[in-house]
Amino acid sequence: MNENFVIIDDIPVEINGEKNLLELINKINIQLPTFCYHSELSIYGACRLCMVENQWGGLDAACSTPPKPGMVIKTNTDRLRKYRKNILELLLANHCRDCTTCSNNGKCKLQDLAMRFNIKGVRFPNTAQEPDLDSSSYSIEKDINKCILCGDCVRMCSEIQNVGAIDFTRRGAKMTVSTAFDIPISESNCVACGQCSAVCPTGAIVVKDDSVSVWKAIDDPMCKVTVQVAPAVRVAVGQEFGLEQGANGMGKIVAALKLMGFNEVYDTSTGADLTVLEESNEFIKRVQKGENLPLLTSCCPAWVRFAETKYPEFLSNISTCRSPMQMFASIIKQQAVSGGKRHVHVAIMPCTAKKYEAQRDEFKVDGERNVDYVLTTQELVQMIKESGIQFEKLEPEAVDMAYGWMSGAAMIFGVTGGVTEAVLRRVSSNKSTVGLRTIEYTGIRGLQGVKEARIPYGDKQLRIAVVSGLKNTSDLLDKVKAGEHYDLIEIMACPDGCINGGGQPFSTAEERAMRSKGLYAADKLSSIRRSEENPLMMSLYNGVLKGRVHELLHVDYTKNKK
Repeated sequence: MNENFVIIDDIPVEINGEKNLLELINKINIQLPTFCYHSELSIYGACRLCMVENQWGGLDAACSTPPKPGMVIKTNTDRLRKYRKNILELLLANHCRDCTTCSNNGKCKLQDLAMRFNIKGVRFPNTAQEPDLDSSSYSIEKDINKCILCGDCVRMCSEIQNVGAIDFTRRGAKMTVSTAFDIPISESNCVACGQCSAVCPTGAIVVKDDSVSVWKAIDDPMCKVTVQVAPAVRVAVGQEFGLEQGANGMGKIVAALKLMGFNEVYDTSTGADLTVLEESNEFIKRVQKGENLPLLTSCCPAWVRFAETKYPEFLSNISTCRSPMQMFASIIKQQAVSGGKRHVHVAIMPCTAKKYEAQRDEFKVDGERNVDYVLTTQELVQMIKESGIQFEKLEPEAVDMAYGWMSGAAMIFGVTGGVTEAVLRRVSSNKSTVGLRTIEYTGIRGLQGVKEARIPYGDKQLRIAVVSGLKNTSDLLDKVKAGEHYDLIEIMACPDGCINGGGQPFSTAEERAMRSKGLYAADKLSSIRRSEENPLMMSLYNGVLKGRVHELLHVDYTKNKK
């Protein structure tokens, strides 16, 4: 036998670049229990659930043990089963057990593992404290008494996002995850990206739920409720209802929202077309003048908040364009005919930071928000289930007029590189199908954390970067500070862009690739592939936007520069 093998449960498994035993064990379709292991994060080895037994009777953590030729291990012995059950019982003894009223009910890894290992009782007294909620953030809610100290949120916040808003505090039995000096999360340097909630296995950090307020507005006969749906939502919502991963569920979403009682349903892609037109104009002007380059995109509110807290020197480089959500909302609020009713506008987003963005003073008119409530994809799913709607059986419906037009360029905003590609389609002189394909293969597509391309423009070569994840953003901006030149940098706070937003249903890297594929497929099926070809744009510029473009579509973040 080839010596490059590990014997796992009497099965020889070849080592082929696997970093740890856990990856090797997965190759033979054995899924060991884990809390603290995420392939995108560093190895922590805290939960000890993935222990395996070696040939000498010792126990090794599969997540942190590199495979070596000749190793012999067991993954499922009586000793290991008892060991894992003990760990789960100890965790449950110090954990809130009100599972039916927990936001993570049905999605909790602790709950799943308790069922998997047939935990029918806990021998230890329940030492869980009363709920200790930090509801100060507009975007997330934290309950430390549901925390199992797996460290996933801490490593996500520091390693992937380079924010460091939370960390372990205290020692021993008093250890917890908190902000510096235990200040409310809203007063910390948290950027509201929600990636901590995306990796939390137990519901200790969850998305702030605004669905109750939206239901009240829908049920109020004196309210007219309109709603816009972001591009990335359509390729994520279906997985919760048994649809193929990445399937375009926009038509079904529209049908569900109308059944739920929303008066008018729109596609945020229309707002994205406005963003493309305004941002491309701004980009061309800056390139021609050679001022405030690189132009940094402004669609992502978590990135804007990150710049305000960590890179205020780059605020003048950020595009003055409002996000598509805010552009569209300002127009809808201006043009809506409410018939004497109170107009409530809702946005359904993949992003928890959009809840924070909606509250910013820059997006209020006479104290009233342009977007009254932001719901995440997770909240939309819950509302559909609560309504009893059989989503998978719905017939697709179209969005309402007069905002029923959008381009394929706008739909790809939901994936990293999509904003850049849409802008390049606008500024490119080659408007043929070949021109579209040329842009497609410049290197700006794909789910890599950092992508670069050089694009000819007149007698210039434009250097462009596309970055997702705030640690990658920091690394790139540090290079710019050191003197490296770029003309345009697209920045999304969440790794892989909005398809992996903090408000989306949790997904693996493979599932995110399918979501990306779904958005590009929607683009190809669109009869309008460039934002400037959208006939609605001319109508808006000659109508509600006439003489008010800057007022309704732009924002100045430098006012808050310290």
